Amino acid sequence: MKRYAIIVAGGKGERMNSDLPKQFIQLRGIPLLMHTIKAFYDYDSLIQLIIVLPANQISLWKELCNEHSFAIPHEIVQGGETRFSSVKNGLVAIKEKCIIAVHDGVRPLVNSQTLENCFSTAERYGTAVPVYAIVDSLRKTENNTNFAVERNQYFTVQTPQVFQSSILKIAYNQTYEERFTDDATVVESLGIELNLVEGNRDNIKVTTPPDLKIAEVLLSERESIIS
Repeated sequence: MKRYAIIVAGGKGERMNSDLPKQFIQLRGIPLLMHTIKAFYDYDSLIQLIIVLPANQISLWKELCNEHSFAIPHEIVQGGETRFSSVKNGLVAIKEKCIIAVHDGVRPLVNSQTLENCFSTAERYGTAVPVYAIVDSLRKTENNTNFAVERNQYFTVQTPQVFQSSILKIAYNQTYEERFTDDATVVESLGIELNLVEGNRDNIKVTTPPDLKIAEVLLSERESIIS
């Protein structure tokens, strides 16, 4: 089936202490969002890329693409007030039956194996959500007390979350609810089973200055291995 990726990039840069939206902050010489797009293109150059941006950031993005001679083909869609509405706007641009990945624009370190795990599982079973095992000890607070919980029962959830288009479009026809924190929760609300697949631990979401430093180190290590 044909593959699409909706990359949602609606950050403001507040937690980065920057006037520049976080997806445009440079990571090893180019805007972070370009690394994210390149990860998908390097995995499969035939994936149709849809980049969802706030209306007031589209012109800046086009300027950055010209400045960095960024030529990977992609379609730009105007985002909404919430992530939910932004994904919904991205879905409008997709007219055919296909497999759709939804990814955070500030997760530039997703690797090809995670992408393969997600797309192949969604093609076969309809849904795929990448997760990674928690290594820290966990405690839960309840009724003014706290207690340890088994960490092997919990996972960190990542993106891209990938679905057959028939599933995702029906899910996003729902009215928005605050419990919809990602695409998995939107789809799950219909009673559809989610298939968990292995993500990659360095697929971090870059939202703070320390995250950016970690991403720089991880990307440098990855590039040195490739070279």
